[in-house]
Amino acid sequence: MSKDSSYKRIRTVVITGSTRGIGKEMARGFAQRGWQVAGCSRSPEDLEKLSAELGPEHLFDVVDVSNDLSVKAFAEQVVKTHGSPDLLVNNAAIMNDPAPLWEIPAAEFDRLTAVNINGIANMIRHFTGPMISQGSGVIVNLSSGWGRSTSSDVAPYCATKWAVEGLTAALAQELPGDIAAVSLNPGVIDTDMLRQCWGDAAANCEKPVQWARNAVPFLEQLSAKDNGRQLSAP
Repeated sequence: MSKDSSYKRIRTVVITGSTRGIGKEMARGFAQRGWQVAGCSRSPEDLEKLSAELGPEHLFDVVDVSNDLSVKAFAEQVVKTHGSPDLLVNNAAIMNDPAPLWEIPAAEFDRLTAVNINGIANMIRHFTGPMISQGSGVIVNLSSGWGRSTSSDVAPYCATKWAVEGLTAALAQELPGDIAAVSLNPGVIDTDMLRQCWGDAAANCEKPVQWARNAVPFLEQLSAKDNGRQLSAP
């Protein structure tokens, strides 16, 4: 077998919110399956621990996804060292403290929209161009069951996740045929965010490590043919 025919390019995945919950388990899962992982979060300590665990071939950096300049610098670093990502997983998100909408302070509402909506737009802004130049890539925007339905006391979170669904559907119409954008409802998982809403009842839900065992292979198989789909994790 020739060198060219046997060569297999190492794929790169970018994961936001990569040090907690399902983001952390996705980073571990993709690394175990041979992917290069470029992850970010706002916690230097957690990033240092994850980097030490997964090894120097991966890239982890402190990024505030709501800050466009922070995202721009991260994207430039990723593309320079690891190339254009084959998969971009916009996972970073925050939850409001449960309360009726009229009782939620403006600053809290604004922070949710800045992270959950603007954060995704910022990542798309700086990674889509390299994907188009590469001629391939899949963008996965994490939605929620509350991006396709609603509940009381989480109106700000619902608003942001419904926005993610609309943003993704419109983006899918704009992308060239070799690039895909999909929204993904991850399901109900025992994370810090769910405990913020459900308290100890969240302990009865699937754990992030269990979730990632099925979700990572599922994400790995996405391609341009999935463009525009509203998906749910297995």
